Amino acid sequence: MMALVVRVRRRVRPDAPAICPEVARSLQRYLDGEVDAKTLRLVAAHLEICRRCGLEAQTYRALKAALRRSGAPPAEPIERLRSFADRVAAGDVPDEG
Repeated sequence: MMALVVRVRRRVRPDAPAICPEVARSLQRYLDGEVDAKTLRLVAAHLEICRRCGLEAQTYRALKAALRRSGAPPAEPIERLRSFADRVAAGDVPDEG
């Protein structure tokens, strides 16, 4: 329901300030630099005035920075996960039930 309200609101008032649900849907893409100029402007303006969304963005930025500092994960567990996913996709993993 809220998504419909946001879409209608954006159509009726395309230059209206962004609201929290709208920002929540775009926040990850915004932080990754993957939004268009209009969304960038709307989200940035909202983060300046909304403490809750600003804190959420700050938390995501801190998590991303910590992940970058930790480096790449060990190759062996990643390979085991990929192998397991390939077996599941191929139907080679027996049911446990």
